[in-house]
Amino acid sequence: MTARLTAQDLTLTYGDRTVSANLSLDIPDGAFTAIIGANASGKSTLLRAFVRLLRPSAGTVRLDGRDVHRYRPKDIAQEMAFLPQDLAAPDNILVRQLVDRGRFPHRSLLSVRTAADTRAVDEAMAAAGVGDLADRQVARLSGGQRQRVWVAMVLAQQTPYVLLDEPTTFLDLAHQYQLLRLLAALRDDGRTIVAVLHDINQACRFADHIVAMKDGRVRAEGSPDDIVDAALMEDVFGLPSLVVPDPVTGTPLVVPTI
Repeated sequence: MTARLTAQDLTLTYGDRTVSANLSLDIPDGAFTAIIGANASGKSTLLRAFVRLLRPSAGTVRLDGRDVHRYRPKDIAQEMAFLPQDLAAPDNILVRQLVDRGRFPHRSLLSVRTAADTRAVDEAMAAAGVGDLADRQVARLSGGQRQRVWVAMVLAQQTPYVLLDEPTTFLDLAHQYQLLRLLAALRDDGRTIVAVLHDINQACRFADHIVAMKDGRVRAEGSPDDIVDAALMEDVFGLPSLVVPDPVTGTPLVVPTI
């Protein structure tokens, strides 16, 4: 396994509160990594450290062996796209205008939109299923529609790394699976996907690599077949369960017994 993106001995804090200490993790290249864990286990905090929104109190996040904080913001934005949980669109902005913002890292200050930009925006909207909403105001969309527009903006950025914090929030079940299939397809095309997911069975079905967190620490990591069992569910979630093969995919299927 190779890993361009790594975290080494991280201590992550908010004010006086330490979320994680001595946390190390390698993100495998070209894989779909799902980060799972109970609420307040440090999942979102870790993603924020990877994309430079939170500077570690100790330790280092490195891309290609170099501290991510030593890169120019534009250079990092050409490598990593990030979809956080809480997003707010500017007033009156149209869908196409918002998705077009994903192209900013590829432009200079005075450059104009190119044919490549237009193509990237069109392809991203089509992939996220929002092409028919291009001329609608984002504020007038449903929560699920808005979430897919934000996903389209991330896709338009066309980065090797795509990091998403609970990307299935607000999506109905069908759109959840459509998005996860899209992320898996991006992985198959060579991109590296990292997503915080709450649905363990979705993580097992779509991800190659699972990172299970508890109390700011990595409790287990590896392929779903290797690490997802009843003992892990009890440890990480306090959830008594059976783990059986998914009848469709053969991947682990967690069945709570409470």
